[in-house]
Amino acid sequence: MSTTQSERLRGLLEPLVSAEQLDLEEIEVSRAGRRRVLRIVVDSEEGVELDACAELSRAISEKLDETDAMGEGEYVLEVSSPGADRPLTEHRHYVRATGRLAKLRLHEGGELVARILAVDEEGLDLEVPGVKGRKPTSRRVAFDEIAKARVEIEFSRKDKKEEEA
Repeated sequence: MSTTQSERLRGLLEPLVSAEQLDLEEIEVSRAGRRRVLRIVVDSEEGVELDACAELSRAISEKLDETDAMGEGEYVLEVSSPGADRPLTEHRHYVRATGRLAKLRLHEGGELVARILAVDEEGLDLEVPGVKGRKPTSRRVAFDEIAKARVEIEFSRKDKKEEEA
């Protein structure tokens, strides 16, 4: 997708997404056979429910029908929330991942798997799990040290409610 089209779509759709108290995370236009696919990914502090995606999809469809932002030809519109494997790229992504286990690839080399305890403007306070019975350790990582980051899916993690009981 050209930068101009991407910027135009973002300018057109961001007010609709914001009106629903959602963040516009990603816009992607790709080909699927003869058709194009417009994928829009939205998120919020509380996550995104299916009904919110459906309602937003209708509003976006109406807006796109009023304009020529997608040009001529058929396209498929997909509105969804980010998947569990979405990379952490924005400050707000790290804030939303507080309490979660994350895998960080560092610019200096190496990877680090740790729980995000706190996030501020400069970086992250992490708890690195202990190995072979050792206690967890604390570590501070600045954002400029992080090459890539992603939330790790934990299947056996206890829910906060279970921990309090």
